[in-house]
Amino acid sequence: NAVKKAGYGASIRKDGRTGKNNPDTLPESETPALLRRLIVSAVFLLVLMYITMGHNMLSWPVPAFLEHNHAGLALLQMILAGTVMITNQKFFISGFRSLFRLSPNMDALVALGSGVSFAWSVFIFFCMTRDLAAGADNMSLMETYHNDLFFETAAMIPALITVGKTLESVSKGRTTSALKSLISLKPTKARLMSDGKETEVDVDVLVPGDIFVLRPGDRIPVDGTVTEGESSVDESALTGESVPVDKKAGDTVSAATINLSGFISCRATRVGEDTAFSKIIRMVTDASATKAPVARIADRVSGVFVPAVISISVVVTLIWMITGASVPFSLARGISVLVISCPCALGLATPVAIMVGNGVGARNGILIKTGEALENVGKTETIVLDKTGTVTMGKPSVTDIIAAEGVDENRMIGVAAALEKKSEHPIARAIVAEGERRGIDPADVNDFRALPGNGIEAFFEGARACAGKRGYIETVSVLNDEMLKHGDRLESQGKTPVYVSLDGKVIGIIAVSDIIKGSSPDAVRQLKALGLKVVMLTGDNERAAGFIGEKAGVDEVVSNVLPDQKESVVRSLQSSGMVAMVGDGINDAPALTRADIGIAIGAGTDVAVESASIVLVNSGLEDAAACVRLGRHTLRVIHQNLFWAFFYNLICIPLAAGLFGLKLDPMYAAAAMSLSSVTVCLNALRLNRFDIRDPSRDRPRRGKNRSDRADGRRLLSVEGDSVTVKVEGMMCPHCEATVKEALEQLDFVSSANADHIKGTVEISLSGPFDLESARKSIKDKGYRLIG
Repeated sequence: NAVKKAGYGASIRKDGRTGKNNPDTLPESETPALLRRLIVSAVFLLVLMYITMGHNMLSWPVPAFLEHNHAGLALLQMILAGTVMITNQKFFISGFRSLFRLSPNMDALVALGSGVSFAWSVFIFFCMTRDLAAGADNMSLMETYHNDLFFETAAMIPALITVGKTLESVSKGRTTSALKSLISLKPTKARLMSDGKETEVDVDVLVPGDIFVLRPGDRIPVDGTVTEGESSVDESALTGESVPVDKKAGDTVSAATINLSGFISCRATRVGEDTAFSKIIRMVTDASATKAPVARIADRVSGVFVPAVISISVVVTLIWMITGASVPFSLARGISVLVISCPCALGLATPVAIMVGNGVGARNGILIKTGEALENVGKTETIVLDKTGTVTMGKPSVTDIIAAEGVDENRMIGVAAALEKKSEHPIARAIVAEGERRGIDPADVNDFRALPGNGIEAFFEGARACAGKRGYIETVSVLNDEMLKHGDRLESQGKTPVYVSLDGKVIGIIAVSDIIKGSSPDAVRQLKALGLKVVMLTGDNERAAGFIGEKAGVDEVVSNVLPDQKESVVRSLQSSGMVAMVGDGINDAPALTRADIGIAIGAGTDVAVESASIVLVNSGLEDAAACVRLGRHTLRVIHQNLFWAFFYNLICIPLAAGLFGLKLDPMYAAAAMSLSSVTVCLNALRLNRFDIRDPSRDRPRRGKNRSDRADGRRLLSVEGDSVTVKVEGMMCPHCEATVKEALEQLDFVSSANADHIKGTVEISLSGPFDLESARKSIKDKGYRLIG
């Protein structure tokens, strides 16, 4: 009831079966309704403008019965204007409600400007009919008709504002689509084992403790633990990592991930909304619901602007009446103040710039779904990059080939490709692709056997050939020290070494890894030049993530994080300014939604694209920098538009009030109001000339230099035997543990309690606190004590 009284709609969103929130019942975008309103408004407004501007000013023809029939023309104008106002009645309902509650908004400005214009014109129309009844002819009404009616103003105000509202609403409701895309990935069936029999059942009937089985290609129905068998599982839906994870008895599996190779049985541990995947859906919903909209500058000032304009209008009317002016003349001055103060320019200042900015982005392969996103991306302080598919290519590729002494490199690759061509494992496909690139036609092998979690083996030209992990190869061959050193080196770089043996001898190593995109380092440099802090976030292991992060040149790397932790990291970063998140996978959806600006790589999953508010169609990370430039320039144009909108009012209100001996009729006030709107639009069109890919003028935002931001030196608090310090860079529980360990190694620290959400560490002291020692200890671990 409270929400409805405030002028909005509200209903309880429940699932009929579970009684819980159901994402499928989210409301759709209001864009279709706004488009219908805009079309109806435009049709009637065009007819009205034909009469007022075309016929009255340019003598365009009208039906004979209306020729010189000023009362009839006024009646027709009233009907047309009234139709437009009724079509856009939401402005008036919301606006007058906000006025009655003494909290005027932009709709209040629209309602007043249009409503008073219409009311005054109706009054003049009845004056005309009174004069006709008293015997006046049509020609004697001409001056009143031309000078005192402005029905076109009453209609033009809501119509122009509807244009802005429609632009803001386009593509709204994307979160609903994102949730439906997520829900479509949830498995609906499971193979339940009961009394030794396998039965296909609905996922909803599974309870913790049930045993279910999985064949290759099955999507895992619920979270569980492997009880029997071995396999490889594609967990990209959760972690975003393209390399499958080997599973054996005792390992955990998650709903919505895919079993790739072996036959395994699992025991259900979490079902329904308790699964990790369901929690992702819930996080996307919650983050969407809690994200605060950008407060429009125009909305903030309307609380002062509206009562000020009303007060000025009343005062102007009274002063003229007190000084002896006629009532119509005095009212005309007050009405002129209201009309010329009408917020068309104010209402268009933001949406028109957003529209042009969106067009510039679209021409450059950057799709921006909301006006808030384009505004906010220019205010970004920190940009978080997902690793796989964003900074890197997103699929395994061969990076290193090391042949054993005396072994031809192509011969070794030929053996490996022959083995791997019968496997569907992504690493196998990468090796086969490398063989194809070298023009190697893999030979046929016999007795092929896949060993999930270890490797593969077969007979190649009559000899036993094997490829796989070190542990497995050591059971069939002898690895010399040189090969072991090469393997250790590759693993230290975050790569996956595949050892190849033939007839009991190791003939080489092929390293496979997700390689960095060639454009990523330059894109990171551009982002830094714009003054942004660049953080890379990934579910990959610390070693692989660190290697990629160093090559890309990012400021910080956060590894080993699951989707819910990614969302937590983004939330913690928001405490120090606006955060943009760039990602491409389902696992990025919660973080993309939580971030102030979610940016999706166009080649990523549909869910990531839907969850984000900006999509980089060309999938290039350098477009993220271009997007920031576009956002900043658009924001600058918006501020210019708002300045001119207010400056116009500052100059024109005294003229409308009749100061300086000038008489500004309401009709000319309406024309001046329209001119301000044209000025705002022309200024916005300048955005079309802006080159968003030119980094030559890149600068940090004023007062937001990256080097200054982290240069604090003040302690948060020191109380006797304890001290609280501020630490920059903690993103997850793993970071907390690292900082805690670093500090507790110091002699004067008895214990430390880190909180990555607050960015603080509470230290219990066993001796005098040494700030510099604490700072150095934390810095050695990759973090920064800033106060």
